[in-house]
Amino acid sequence: MAQKDVPLKDYRNIGIIAHIDAGKTTTTEGILYRTGISHKIGAVHEGETTTDWMAQERERGITITSAAVTAFWKGHKINIIDTPGHIDFTVEVERSLRVLDGAVTVFDGKMGVEAQTETVWRQANKYGVPRICFINKINQIGGDFYKSLDSIHNRLSKHALPVHLPIGFEKDINGVVDLVDMTVYTYDDFTDHELKTSKEIPADMVDKVKHARSLLVEAAVEAEDELFERYLEQGEESITVEELRRALRKRVLAGDFYLVTGGDGRGVIVEKLLDLVMEYLPSPLDVGAVQGTNPKTGDLIERQPDDSEPLSALAFKIATDPFVGRLIFVRVYSGKLTAGSYVLNTTTGEKERIGRVVRMHADKREDIDGIGAGDIAAVVGLKGTFTGHTLSDVAKPVVLESIEFPEPPVSIAVEPKTKADQEKMGIALQRLAEEDPTFRIHTDEETGQTIMSGMGELHLDILVDRMKREFNVEANIGEPQVAFRETIRGVAEAQGKHAKQSGGRGQYGDVWIRFEPTESGEGFEFVDEIKGGVVPQEYRKPVEKGIQDTLESGVIAGYPMIGVKATLYDGSYHDVDSSELAFNLAGVLAVKEGIPKAKPVILEPVMKVEVSTPEDFMGDIIGDLNSRRGRIDAMEDIPGGAKLVRAFVPLANLFGYTNDIRSMSQGRAASTMELAQYEEVPPNVAQEIVEKRTNK
Repeated sequence: MAQKDVPLKDYRNIGIIAHIDAGKTTTTEGILYRTGISHKIGAVHEGETTTDWMAQERERGITITSAAVTAFWKGHKINIIDTPGHIDFTVEVERSLRVLDGAVTVFDGKMGVEAQTETVWRQANKYGVPRICFINKINQIGGDFYKSLDSIHNRLSKHALPVHLPIGFEKDINGVVDLVDMTVYTYDDFTDHELKTSKEIPADMVDKVKHARSLLVEAAVEAEDELFERYLEQGEESITVEELRRALRKRVLAGDFYLVTGGDGRGVIVEKLLDLVMEYLPSPLDVGAVQGTNPKTGDLIERQPDDSEPLSALAFKIATDPFVGRLIFVRVYSGKLTAGSYVLNTTTGEKERIGRVVRMHADKREDIDGIGAGDIAAVVGLKGTFTGHTLSDVAKPVVLESIEFPEPPVSIAVEPKTKADQEKMGIALQRLAEEDPTFRIHTDEETGQTIMSGMGELHLDILVDRMKREFNVEANIGEPQVAFRETIRGVAEAQGKHAKQSGGRGQYGDVWIRFEPTESGEGFEFVDEIKGGVVPQEYRKPVEKGIQDTLESGVIAGYPMIGVKATLYDGSYHDVDSSELAFNLAGVLAVKEGIPKAKPVILEPVMKVEVSTPEDFMGDIIGDLNSRRGRIDAMEDIPGGAKLVRAFVPLANLFGYTNDIRSMSQGRAASTMELAQYEEVPPNVAQEIVEKRTNK
């Protein structure tokens, strides 16, 4: 690869984010082609793309894992991560946005804003990631730049303004007018190698261009007081092109203003998108210092994006490479990460050696000596480092904010087909769980079965498929199960007293615990209110562990209990007979005594479902959602004469839904779903769940 010595101000770490099928991967392919990384544009439907390199991705035509590639454009180095669009893999988007500085949001010009577009937009807002909007497929039948722009205004943000206007409509589109420098960029065919430039704006667009530019200038001058005053006094003509660019950049970097362009993600117009990335999205210097804490003192530490600073880096993704083994993707925030050096994993406290540093081009690797501040690469040789861990200078440790992942709501039982598969399955599941923090494995104590939990049916389907292909494990798979939870609605106090005297030394632990719901309704909270030494300090931790372990098994139907606050406020001990074990058991007894009195209930995952359907099938779709215990939240019109239905539906009633709505609508309706929240199940459903569990 050429152009290695790029100053940090010219680095761009960007993600390509969107709804499934909006054209993210195609746009990434277009970028790689235009920057000389690939010699042709791979077609998603033909399984030829660079970033969709997994067998499952190529077969299904979807992105599953975030692929990292590095490209160079006009002296700038661009690290690109192509993220998945399917909701089951939304955690891939989450962890990518955590380490990226900017993003390109891709929209399907025929559909405008779709369900998953809103999800990735919210995720980008959460991490304050500046964005550019690219409306793709506007040159196809049904593609409409202006309707898509309206849907951005209605569903995402009013502060999204065109920076380019397309010339022509649908298949006749042949370029754009740049509203900043008022240059016309055209092509004869989207596959052309370069754009033609002119200052001749098409006659039928002059008024539209003037109006759009006025709005752009008006929004830009808000970034600088001096420009704003001059604009008010002397008008739009007083603002130079360079001043306009500078002001627009400031507005984009603030994170609440978005420039919009459009075209064909495969075509030469992608060069204009690359120019926007270069001109308006942030470099690591624009993002500034990263904040972390000192692992010993808890003090706040800032690290500047500079090679001379001590090392701080975040591991944001694990991948298993068939040739080199475990690859850890890292973003370096400060200092240098070099091959052969020792680093401290401040999350675990362990020292590790960096084996190799590799620049990734999807599934291809290029060995490099190391990377500096602001860069992204993959590392080989780290055994104890996982997603969300911080790597730092051994002598000057820092812990960066980790990445939190949701609990997976869907489970299946998996059994190896043969004895030979048994051992291989254990290794395969462990490797896959290392790569994917939303994939969990546990053993059902009652049945002895191995249970896989994931974000949805597709997620688990892919994992089972990978187990077969990559690890040669044949397995029998059970029906999908819902990951129910339990919680409490009331307050109860209970004594847990473990006292045994059976010759020799006895056992004595005695505690009083108050159980109540947590404010958030999530997690577990332990509060120590012991005054004096009625329960010595060394016995309090075992009490907490006894309570926590017991809550994992629930009290109604054996599901993990969440949203419980346990306060230890009294107790007693024996000088001779008390021990950590005795107090651990006292905690267990307190749960068994107290939780049944605290109004325990069963919770179920409720999904936010969005269905886009032709109007003809609306009645059937709504009737079906109602029969699944769904609550209709909203209905609205979307481009193409279709309707959008939003509803909240319990996950238990949604298995196989994708196929059901296809048959209901002659294949014309589509749906997306994501976890909205956990809600209390109705009494009749709770009864069914308990009976099912007790009859297992």
